[in-house]
Amino acid sequence: MTTARRCLNCVTPPYILKKLIESGEEDIRQAALNTLVSTAQLRGGRAVRASFAGAAAAPVNGRRTIFDCHNSTPLPLAALVRSESDPPVADASVNRAFDGLGATRDFYKKVFDRNSIDNRGMRLQGYVHFGTRYNNAFWDGQEMVFGDGDGRIFTDFTGSLDVIGHELAHGVTEHTAGLDYHNQSGALNESMSDVFGAMVKQWTLHQTAAQADWLIGAEVFTPGIKADALRSMKAPGTAFDNELFGKDPQPAHMSHYVKLPDTEQGDFGGVHINSGIPNRAFYLTAVGIGGYAWDAPGHIWYESLKASSAQTQFQEFADTTYLKAGQLYGAGSAEQQAVLAAWSEVGIRVSGAPGGAEALRERVPAGRGDGLVHDGTTIPALKRQIEALSAQVNALAEGVSVLTPKP
Repeated sequence: MTTARRCLNCVTPPYILKKLIESGEEDIRQAALNTLVSTAQLRGGRAVRASFAGAAAAPVNGRRTIFDCHNSTPLPLAALVRSESDPPVADASVNRAFDGLGATRDFYKKVFDRNSIDNRGMRLQGYVHFGTRYNNAFWDGQEMVFGDGDGRIFTDFTGSLDVIGHELAHGVTEHTAGLDYHNQSGALNESMSDVFGAMVKQWTLHQTAAQADWLIGAEVFTPGIKADALRSMKAPGTAFDNELFGKDPQPAHMSHYVKLPDTEQGDFGGVHINSGIPNRAFYLTAVGIGGYAWDAPGHIWYESLKASSAQTQFQEFADTTYLKAGQLYGAGSAEQQAVLAAWSEVGIRVSGAPGGAEALRERVPAGRGDGLVHDGTTIPALKRQIEALSAQVNALAEGVSVLTPKP
């Protein structure tokens, strides 16, 4: 039996930082090294801090407090600079963190009727200017921490709303399914954070699934870096490709699932890499259903997360989303068919789905392309249904003629 693991959840994939250590430029190499070392040191304290999470103060309905680390790393030494009722301050990082925490809190409340991260009004604490040239942002089980970036590769991490949404979603996952942070359950953990991070941004911008860019962390790189984002949910494996940190290694299909050691050096089995597979499944579901991702797709994924457990694997989660889509929107509904088609497209066949692959050839979700009637049935399939019905009518007519007495 695998022992549950709760890790410090960082938004910058370790494979990028490790690649930067190989840089020929000393300042880039040193900043990446310092970030990895600081993160490793924080992991030890994270388990201790998390053990006190249940003993937090009384619920405060997600009230926000922002602290300034002044480029040091001990969080207890950070200075309080803005609270819930305070006006904006001169420091833009403080205000962005404050606004990002608020947008995420409001998203969960208005869309899912969830009271803060733990659904019990947990206080939202943000720490800015963490460390010196720290190339990351993380959730440690109690608070959100932002680095300023090195100024060469990465910029201030408070500038990306989906990064804030991503990190806080780790808290939601921890307080629901508690997905263990290794291999497929860990990749699902990372994917859930990307899913909710993307929805927070889209909800704030009032974008439909078709209008959204589906990029995670598009704002974290400096203008001098040729990269779209940390990850692309629409097209995993295409977010970046440059000499500094190589090509985006995320797969978009189970046939390219990456097997890595379940160690810190192996990204705990590739949790930041293989998350591309369920990420694309959510994207395909959202565009397949159409409209806003936080409506039907978001509710299907949220209810599936709540129904999952620490060891849930890709197949189990796919099956759960199909089940929840049927419970929420009806068996055989366009929403359920969109879920079925999305998982099939990333190489996961939903268990027990009526008709399996044949059903997918007969039906596709409404809004997925041409050749559809209003309920999502393809025109060729409709023709075959009409032909079969006609044959049944003819057979019935012949039977009636045999039974009818001749004059």
